[in-house]
Amino acid sequence: MIDRDGNGMDDRDDLVRLAQRAMAERGLLTEEAAPWDVAPQGVDPREDPRVRDLTGLPWSSIDNEDSRDLDQVELAERGDGFTRVMVGIAEVAAYVPPGGASDVFAAANATTVYTAGGMFPMLPRALSEDRTSLLGGVARLALVTSLDVADDGAVLRREHFPALVRNRCRLDYLTVSAWLDGASGPPPALRDDPAMQAQVRLQEEVAGRLRGRREAAGALGFTAPEPELVYDVEGRVVDIVTRTATRANRVVESLMLAVNEAVARSLADAGYPCLRRVVAAPPRWRRLRELAASWGVELPEAPDPAALAGLLADVRASRPESLEEVQVAVMKLIGRGEYRAWWPGDAPAGHFALAVEAYAHSTAPNRRYPDVVVQRILHAALRGERSPYDREALDLVAARCTDRTIAARKVERRIWKSAAALLLADRVGQAFEAVVSGVNGRGVWVRLARPVVEGRLVRNAAGLDVGAHVRARLTAFDVEEGHLDFEPVAARRTP
Repeated sequence: MIDRDGNGMDDRDDLVRLAQRAMAERGLLTEEAAPWDVAPQGVDPREDPRVRDLTGLPWSSIDNEDSRDLDQVELAERGDGFTRVMVGIAEVAAYVPPGGASDVFAAANATTVYTAGGMFPMLPRALSEDRTSLLGGVARLALVTSLDVADDGAVLRREHFPALVRNRCRLDYLTVSAWLDGASGPPPALRDDPAMQAQVRLQEEVAGRLRGRREAAGALGFTAPEPELVYDVEGRVVDIVTRTATRANRVVESLMLAVNEAVARSLADAGYPCLRRVVAAPPRWRRLRELAASWGVELPEAPDPAALAGLLADVRASRPESLEEVQVAVMKLIGRGEYRAWWPGDAPAGHFALAVEAYAHSTAPNRRYPDVVVQRILHAALRGERSPYDREALDLVAARCTDRTIAARKVERRIWKSAAALLLADRVGQAFEAVVSGVNGRGVWVRLARPVVEGRLVRNAAGLDVGAHVRARLTAFDVEEGHLDFEPVAARRTP
């Protein structure tokens, strides 16, 4: 049982324990099951004639300050009428052969799990935080995607090849964003390096062109906030806030989206299968139209990503204080995506939110198993070999990755709710401003405005739908199970 006053443990200890239990209950492995044998497999990259030595180029990375499982490095250079952007993705396939111990461990979870009680890596840390991580100052094998980007954001040429890279400048989102925003000077790693400063600014420039092209095509351009715990000096949860995407986040995101689409298209052009990330047209488009009307925007009768993107742009410009709420409602009504095996000749399997017909996860192989699978297929295509997966095997991988990703997200949500229950333990009976964030056969859920937590309406929820505003009273909580129960005090607006 949780005892915040007399057991000598702070909330972080409880959250670690609860996260470990939730992982086990969902059939997800923790590090105790990680294999010890993580020796590299295959040809030594120095003896492979296909591998280009690009260690002398000005590669850099931008990630969270404390991340060690670095998946990407980037660089950009001006060409004649275009900008060439190159993204190096950590080589994992060479270290994780199909059916090996590390592969079995990675496939079991299919994703790194990020909880309020800590991070549970998909790969053994000896790989993801060392041998396959693109850490600063060391030569690493990477699978590089090179894109020639026109001034209007169109990709004129794409190429993929293995290379040795060296991360010359490891950066983090917060300090790069503060510098780009003019709120501070360059990060320490850039302070005495004008060439690298220009390099990062050029990356932002080409990322903006790619983003503009996507948004013109109808990509929704979500800036989904992430929750963050605030502790006091004794280790107690005292608040849950949201951390919005920074300017540097948007640079990296834009480049990775471009690489993911390029990989999917290149495999299709070469006649190879792919494990695609698919988001179908929203099944609840009618509800989206109702909400849009309440916000003063008319959406067409048929699902249209460009129209929905216009709605978000309107809210962003005219009511920025409501953007987070609107984005949450839109994301909930679009629904979750899935992994799907795609073969040449199959119907398009696109991504509604990104407004593209071909999209694959390929840029985070240290953190997502689908990216490892796609990397293996891309290697086969580059070597002119048969796909390492037949249709049946790829279908099974797709189903497994979808299932395990859903399980991981449930664990993450549960532990965030346990953290929220710790925070709200002494506030039973208090009412909060909230918005309905989910409706399904199991009930109705609300998301509080402050603190940013989610719970279930246990009574008097009939007639409420996603986007409805309510004042909700906390009636009960359960830290161990991650439950928060509310009842509506009054419905303030039900568009």
